[in-house]
Amino acid sequence: MISSSVHDSTSQLTLADRVSAYIELMKFRLSFLVAFSSGFGYLLGHRGAIDWMVMGALSLGGLFISGASITLNQIAEKEYDKLMSRTQGRPLPTNRLSVREAYVFAFFVGLTGLVLLAITTNLLTVAISIVSILLYSYVYTPLKRVGPIAVFVGAIPGALPPLIGWVAATGGVSIEALIIFGIQFIWQFPHFWAIAWVADEDYKKAGFKLLPFGGEKDLRTAINIMIYTLFLLPLGLLPAYIGITGINSAFIVTLCGVLFLTQTFSLMRDYSRKSALKIMFGSFIYLPVVQISFLLDKL
Repeated sequence: MISSSVHDSTSQLTLADRVSAYIELMKFRLSFLVAFSSGFGYLLGHRGAIDWMVMGALSLGGLFISGASITLNQIAEKEYDKLMSRTQGRPLPTNRLSVREAYVFAFFVGLTGLVLLAITTNLLTVAISIVSILLYSYVYTPLKRVGPIAVFVGAIPGALPPLIGWVAATGGVSIEALIIFGIQFIWQFPHFWAIAWVADEDYKKAGFKLLPFGGEKDLRTAINIMIYTLFLLPLGLLPAYIGITGINSAFIVTLCGVLFLTQTFSLMRDYSRKSALKIMFGSFIYLPVVQISFLLDKL
């Protein structure tokens, strides 16, 4: 009976509805940010005339690989998504798409992304991309119900796009690649924890345990968010220090880091959802502004 009702639900979708559901399934805006970060790493690492065809293929490949990873994540969490108000309307919990359709979609877009990278970049770029898919879909996803170690593990594939872009441009992993990886890696802790603070009630319904210190929204967690945000200040200066960029981006990155840091102080005072929201939105602004400033400083 359940299988029949699911089939009826998915078969009634129009072509436009189905396309919309697939785009929603891959979280296009999030996947676009992954593509942007990959392109950022490529442009920052590239020397000489830029091959825009390779740049486009890399970004599109990153978009597809991210979409595949996110789709696999939603397949694994379908039953948990039904429990949370923020995720109940996704394509799988609402049966707008079946799990089988989602698997086929993930395989197709993931393979397409990897083939694009294999044709236009190098094998190391492809290998790191595969590691990213496996870490995100099959390690980070189940760990979300285990404890905050999931945030550490999830931050690794989340920080790989700029490194992947750098490797696509240079053919290897260097200290410069590790620095841009490190900035995005550390950024994800205040980003993840602010989201977990805001969505705490929903996450508890699904058994997700992402906040540190036993999942309490208290001073210890707020201080932890502040400390990781503080780390971004010296990290943001390293590209200028080793000569990837210059003084202009160093100033912008420091200013962004200070503004981002100040948002954590109100959370340490009142532990409120409003303060956590400010950190969350601040994190959305911080990363692209920093990356764009690095690129502009290199030109």
